[in-house]
Amino acid sequence: MTILWLVVAALAVVAALLTLALVRARRAHARALEERGWLLERERETAARNAVDAERARIAHDLHDIVSHNVSVMVIQAGAARHVLLTAPEQAESAMLTVEAAGRDTMAELRHLLGVLVPQAESDEQLSPQPSLTRLSSLIDRIAFAGLPVEVRISGEPCELPAGVDVTAYRIIQEALTNALKHGDGVRAEVTVRYAPHALRLEVLNTGPSILTGGRPPAPEGEGRGLHGLKQRVAVYGGDLDARRRLGGGFRVRAKLPLERP
Repeated sequence: MTILWLVVAALAVVAALLTLALVRARRAHARALEERGWLLERERETAARNAVDAERARIAHDLHDIVSHNVSVMVIQAGAARHVLLTAPEQAESAMLTVEAAGRDTMAELRHLLGVLVPQAESDEQLSPQPSLTRLSSLIDRIAFAGLPVEVRISGEPCELPAGVDVTAYRIIQEALTNALKHGDGVRAEVTVRYAPHALRLEVLNTGPSILTGGRPPAPEGEGRGLHGLKQRVAVYGGDLDARRRLGGGFRVRAKLPLERP
């Protein structure tokens, strides 16, 4: 009887060891699959990023060639027209017609190449006014109507901004508030616009589930194409954009846009 119990105990130990080994093997296999999936995802992201960079380089090269050639023609012909404006009006008129034709060709090529980069807008969007901080109140009203109250603070002396900086600032606030509306808890958001002597500073804060309490935070900046595109646009003007989760919950977007060309 004692021997039987020993055999049963031994079999139980062996079964427990086999079960433990099986569990460990399954966990190791799951980790290996997860790591392989992560590596494949990284490879796909790298390949996609390389393809985008190559296409952007090609388009930049085409833009440079087209614009530099046509602008050179326009400068030369405009200079020639200026020299013969009084003495040979016919030649001046011919030169100015060449300038006009080169300008039209440049605009047509720019529209074609930029159409590759930007999806075709709807007709009402094409006719809408250019985005600007002067029209920020209508954006705030739309966001508030959608369910997210927004408090706006403006400091410094508002001034006329360069067109590109003005549009970029508006887009930053628009993207940040849109993300807050999608991923926040809908309590509130705060927008701060500060006009400094040499730079425009923006900050957008929104409330949301706290990381410390295990809530689901908003998507990080690396997952949003909108914020990634804004970082590239801000970099064109020599500025900085930082978007990150707040420890107490929610998201924070900060940007600095120089008012002088770098």
